[in-house]
Amino acid sequence: MEWNRLLNAGRLCRPDFPEEPGRPAYLQDYDRILFSEPFRRLAQKTQVHPLYEHDHVHHRMIHSLETASAGRSLGVMAGQAMLNQGYITEAQREVIAGTVQAACLVHDIGNPPFGHSGEDSIGQWFAQQFQTGSGVAGSIPKAQQAEFEAFEGNAQGFRIAATLEMARREGGMRLSYATLAAFMKYPCTAQARQLAADGPAGDGYVGLKKFGVFQSEVALFAEVAEATGLRGDGTGAGRYWRRHPLAFLVEAADDICYRILDLEDAATVGDLGTDQVIACLEEVAGKPNREDDAAMSLREVVAMRRASAIHQAIKSAVEAFMEHYDAIMAGEFSDGLMEVSSKAKAFAQMKEISNARIFTARRKTELEIAGRQVIFAVLDHFHALYGDLRACGWDVDTLLERHGYWAKMVRAVDLDLRGISDEYSAMHSLGDFVSGMTDRYAVKVRDMVAGRI
Repeated sequence: MEWNRLLNAGRLCRPDFPEEPGRPAYLQDYDRILFSEPFRRLAQKTQVHPLYEHDHVHHRMIHSLETASAGRSLGVMAGQAMLNQGYITEAQREVIAGTVQAACLVHDIGNPPFGHSGEDSIGQWFAQQFQTGSGVAGSIPKAQQAEFEAFEGNAQGFRIAATLEMARREGGMRLSYATLAAFMKYPCTAQARQLAADGPAGDGYVGLKKFGVFQSEVALFAEVAEATGLRGDGTGAGRYWRRHPLAFLVEAADDICYRILDLEDAATVGDLGTDQVIACLEEVAGKPNREDDAAMSLREVVAMRRASAIHQAIKSAVEAFMEHYDAIMAGEFSDGLMEVSSKAKAFAQMKEISNARIFTARRKTELEIAGRQVIFAVLDHFHALYGDLRACGWDVDTLLERHGYWAKMVRAVDLDLRGISDEYSAMHSLGDFVSGMTDRYAVKVRDMVAGRI
């Protein structure tokens, strides 16, 4: 892979779109993402703790902004290291930093309400429909069911950026090829992932750990991959691509922010003791002169250790990127940068603590159970609407004329029913609707359809 193609500033469906002097494509991308409605909704979406009332606990928007900040630093430092080695030009160094920052900003835009438990809940609901063969969802062809029964926020994020936002114009937000490619952690469809796994030797490539593209958007991502020169493997329905090199930096920025800041949140809400959090952060940051701690509160000590830990983690990620540079550029590196970095042991320890103490905390668990019931109730109710739409030959006007209740519901929730022509597109529309909700709006809609005034 070559940087001249990897940093392609052309826009999805508008490859000849010119850059404005002083406003490069990556900066326009950043602004388009920042001012978009889906990004705004991240302020009311769970990062780790659903529906938490504490103002200092992270939500998805704060996490995305912090990840973008860490990503910019990773891009600057990795870019300088590559420039020092003669791999890139000085102008490309700036593009790399800005592209990583923009891709980090958009990386969570497809996440549903209630965080990862919300993803699981949407997938479980669809899996139940497939098992019973009920309604519109039960009619989804077998080959397409994997897209729904393992709901994937990464694929939904690409769908939002490439199709839904700024909708009904080709290319959606029309972000640059470089930003969209750097965003894509899993450059494959669910079907391609399965075919690769079932192949003669299997394929343990990290980019196939999950899927990142729905079949409905695969042609759009193929355009991105061709424009940026991503290495491709497989043919036909089994076609997938190797990650863009900057996707590893985007992933590292995400890993650094959520691992370290989850600990800080855990101290804030009382799931972990402050002393334990400080000790974990010092495994990453090193042990400073503790005499300085005497004049600070415990919260200030945690904040200082957190800042130092992020800085040291970024340095270690850049070192790992350069150490594995040749394999990354060949599309053969198959790991996360933090997992092979000098901070791997400390990050593994933080992961272990998070799994044992944070993700299983009682209040978080209770709210996740409640969130599942909310999502199931909303999906159950609106699934019936799509059944009636099918009975009307997928004609929205006929549906609204025949069913006064659904006409009121469509007005009440501003449901977009354009472009639906079959069961597959109908269930993606349902997934768009529910996954786009904030935590509190999902509760509000559930209460409305249940008659809780």
